This record gives sequence, structure tokens and C-alpha cells, in this order.
Amino acid sequence: MAQARVLADRLIPREGIAWDVARIAAANLLMVLCARVALPLEWTPVPITGQTFGVMLIGVLLGSRRAAIVLSLYLLEGIAGLPVWQPFGLPGAARLAGPTAGYLLAYPLAAFVIGWMAERDWACCAPGSLLRTGSALLAGELVIFAGGWLWLATVYAQGWAGAFAAGVVPFVAGELLKMALVVAAVRGIERARA
Repeated sequence: MAQARVLADRLIPREGIAWDVARIAAANLLMVLCARVALPLEWTPVPITGQTFGVMLIGVLLGSRRAAIVLSLYLLEGIAGLPVWQPFGLPGAARLAGPTAGYLLAYPLAAFVIGWMAERDWACCAPGSLLRTGSALLAGELVIFAGGWLWLATVYAQGWAGAFAAGVVPFVAGELLKMALVVAAVRGIERARA
């Protein structure tokens, strides 16, 4: 699974299944820790969490396949009832009947998209560049927002406008801040290894 174009492989240039398993396990732990950062909001059924920060960082660090594996395992752990999701809402598989299910289900695809874009050779952008990383993060955020908005509008029956007002608008500023933090982390790691 080695993907030399992603940051995790440049940081620890070891190959093999054992190293991939170690990277996946570490990223899974990061995701669980990010989920512990959560703040409920009175005007929306969706809380502010660190989960999207985790999705973005994992996508950039691990690349498409490994990031999608991490987020798929994360979903399976939550469905199995392990306490990996943010603390507000129903436990286990019942969480997938609640207002945050659309976001959760979008995580593996968003991580794949972010990782896929981070792996690509773009004529304009070097690995770790602000434009490349920012574009990948924005694409992943759009996937997450689309999943959450679609879920709230249809399955959770809030209608398109209501779902947008409750599931997208309150989070845009915070997600931009998380994107900036991921970019800063990636740039800091790149500078530290130079």
C-alpha cells in the first residue's frame, strides 16, 4: 500500500503491511481523540466536533486508500458500539438513525477524496503546497457537507432550506478554521523534516 507521495510515507519511509497497519492504527486513534472534542449547539441537532479535523488530517497524511480504510474502520467500530464517536447522540448503530448519520457516512469518501488529491502530481503544486492541500481539504469538506445536508433534508425530513440552515451554515466558519489548522500542521511537519 505504499504511497510515497503522501506525508506519512515521507515521514517514516518504511514499507510493508506491518507499517501500514501501524499507520492505520495510529490514525484511528487520532480520529477517536478528535471525536472527543465536541460542543452541542442549541439551534441545531448537529454538534461542533473535531471529527472533520481528523478526517482532513488523516486524508492528507495517509492518502486515499489508507484514509478510507481508517474511516471505514472508524464507522464499523462505532456501529459495533465502541465509544469512538462524539459523545452526543445515540450509541452504536442507532447513531445512523440520528441527525449526524449523513456526515458520518460521508467520512470514508471524504477521506478518500482528500487523500486522492494529495497523492496527485499537479503541474501547479508541489506536495504539501498551500494550493494543493487547500484544494484537497475543500473537496473533502464539500463531500462531508453534502452528506450531512442530504441526510438532514431527506431522511431527517428538515427540507432543503432547513437542512442547509441547520447542517451547513453554522459550521462553515469552524470548518474553515479546521482547514487552516490542517494546512498549518502539514506545513509545520514539512518544515520540520526539511
